[in-house]
Amino acid sequence: MAPSRLKGIQALLARTSLSERPVLRWVFAVAAFVVAFAIRYELDEQLPIGFPYLSFFPAVIITAFLAGIGPGVLVALAGGVASWYFFIPPFDSFVLTGGSVLALGFYVFIVTVDIVLIYWMQLALQRVTIEKEAASRYAGERDLLFQEMQHRVSNNLGVVSALLNAQSRGTTNPEATAVLQQASARIGLISKIQRQLHDPGKQTLDMGPYLAQLGPDLLEASGVEGVRYEVDVETVELSADMAVPIGLIATELISNSIEHGRVPGRAGSIRVTLGRDGVGKEGEGVPVFLRVADDGPGWPAGFSPASSRNLGMRIVVSLTQQVGGRLDISNQDGAVSTLRFVSQSAPELAGHAA
Repeated sequence: MAPSRLKGIQALLARTSLSERPVLRWVFAVAAFVVAFAIRYELDEQLPIGFPYLSFFPAVIITAFLAGIGPGVLVALAGGVASWYFFIPPFDSFVLTGGSVLALGFYVFIVTVDIVLIYWMQLALQRVTIEKEAASRYAGERDLLFQEMQHRVSNNLGVVSALLNAQSRGTTNPEATAVLQQASARIGLISKIQRQLHDPGKQTLDMGPYLAQLGPDLLEASGVEGVRYEVDVETVELSADMAVPIGLIATELISNSIEHGRVPGRAGSIRVTLGRDGVGKEGEGVPVFLRVADDGPGWPAGFSPASSRNLGMRIVVSLTQQVGGRLDISNQDGAVSTLRFVSQSAPELAGHAA
């Protein structure tokens, strides 16, 4: 049976079942028999001999379906007795003849089959309902445990980030302070992504709004003023496995532009672009590019991220390899970094969001 049809039958039973109203069940059975008998009695002169149970068959089926097996059996017995007495020759008697035995046997067989089939169907629907309730309960418990786990992970990461930040304030060595603050920021970023993945039914992160907020957060944390942050992003849904490394790469590239992408004496700007990078092959995900550009002095001549001793750039190179991407750098009125990768979640990339 198709799931949609099964749900429809369950809904119908839920609306019409009289199983929780014992008195009304039997009242319904008596009423069904009276109506069936009245219809058959009124049609007696119009019907040829041979249809004694015409109105009782549907009465038995409807009663068993709506009021239960017991009331259905009652209507079947009463209908059989009434038909035997009033509508099977010799009329107005309980005399058994070969024809009446055959007719009664046929009636008993049909109503028994009908009642048994309805009984089996109701048992099957009850089992399905019980299993559905159990599955729903287990799913709710799973979702609760998942959200609790995500919440604890993000809280623990937040605690680690706060401890590193506190340690950096108690360190007099400028290099150590910078390293601890960077580590704190990176762990804080992972914690923030974890909080956005609390919903187990939607294990993806839209990078557009995330990138739009990332720049202002980093600028505020660095204390740098006079830098304009712009984003031009498409809707890109990334899986949790990809959202964390891509978010860390974006953080390092934006942080690098904040630190090195300004010319003394004038305001600077950082522009982040995210979108589709051409058309990918069917079944292989969507090619995506992430570009971070500033209007500063640009990359030094001969600079290579792969050979850089800077921790942030080494992290970028490592994470780029992790996601199977490619990082290109160039100078175009400032430093430009372009990460190209394939989104394995095959997202829908839609219109722009600022």
